[in-house]
Amino acid sequence: MIGETSIIGDKVRIYQGVTLGAKSFQRDENGMLIKGVPRHPILEDEVIVYSGATILGRVTIGRGSIIGGNVWLVNSVPPNSRITQAQACSSDFSDGAGI
Repeated sequence: MIGETSIIGDKVRIYQGVTLGAKSFQRDENGMLIKGVPRHPILEDEVIVYSGATILGRVTIGRGSIIGGNVWLVNSVPPNSRITQAQACSSDFSDGAGI
């Protein structure tokens, strides 16, 4: 899903299941949603966003950055960054161990 106010630079690769979304909508004095207000991410040139990543809000992903699969991101990142999720931990539950 690519939000309507997203800005996508040149030579950007976005793989399946990526969300470039908004964290919230601004409302007017009557509580009505204000459309067209910048609220989606900016992806600068040569960014790669791998499958399942979610990038929310008006954040900037710097030129040449790589966003790993299944990453949840709500902050801007500088150019040439590599963002991955934390290493998964595993526990052995065989024969009651680890409980």
